[in-house]
Amino acid sequence: MLKAIADRIIVRLDAPEPSSVIMPEKMLTTRHQGIVESTGPLVSGVQIGDHIVFHQFDELELPQKDLVVIRASSVLAKYE
Repeated sequence: MLKAIADRIIVRLDAPEPSSVIMPEKMLTTRHQGIVESTGPLVSGVQIGDHIVFHQFDELELPQKDLVVIRASSVLAKYE
């Protein structure tokens, strides 16, 4: 199991939703929301299981295609 450290958050990405808008392939595969899987000890404001939206270009992809690591400061919002 992967565990976040410091101010990092591990996020399981949501599947992209189908769209009728024509966009470049990169935009179709880029996802900026998901569910928090793990938080580091310095993270406040989000918990494991929260559904969040985070800033584009701040994610670090992991070998598992549906997981990314972001900084806590990259979180823009969470669903209640």
